[in-house]
Amino acid sequence: MAGRSDPTPPPAGTDATLLHRYRTGDETAATDIYVRYAQRLRALAGQYCTPNYAGRFDADDVIQSVFRAFFHGARHRDYDVPPEGELWGLLMVLALNKIRALVGRHQADKRAVRHTASVSDLDSHAALAADDSAAAFLRLVMDEQVEALPESNRTIIRLRTEGYEVGEIAQVTGRSRRTVERVLQDFRARLSRSE
Repeated sequence: MAGRSDPTPPPAGTDATLLHRYRTGDETAATDIYVRYAQRLRALAGQYCTPNYAGRFDADDVIQSVFRAFFHGARHRDYDVPPEGELWGLLMVLALNKIRALVGRHQADKRAVRHTASVSDLDSHAALAADDSAAAFLRLVMDEQVEALPESNRTIIRLRTEGYEVGEIAQVTGRSRRTVERVLQDFRARLSRSE
């Protein structure tokens, strides 16, 4: 597959046509491929992106990653349309592999979902409920760290502590999901360094 040159264009409307158009520089073909398969991929990824992982990744993250990998590979002729004439099988395999990698990554001991507590759960956490001074100290450290952030990042942290989901925060603040996730991860790192 790699290194081959495309023969004459395949019949219009097929996945092979779209892939040929994309390889010859027609960026609208990428949009057409996306539109053709994004909904199916979202439904597939939604089956595996359980609420346990909601704060870490979701179906849209999987779709973005799948299409990024696919278009990179297609541009370099690593992928071709299979004999049955559809890209679905390839995209499905890419999605399942991505989901498996994300789940494995987030089940690793250091990042394990089972160890994650939302900020709104902190006040009811057994260790903090038993020790008011520990809860007060945690709030003090968090407030100090939040104050050191730019206003736009403070808004993201405030919304998250109020229980908003990443997607909702992205919508409210007008920032991408990736940016919101990055701000939250940076804030967690700041808190870890201040312990």
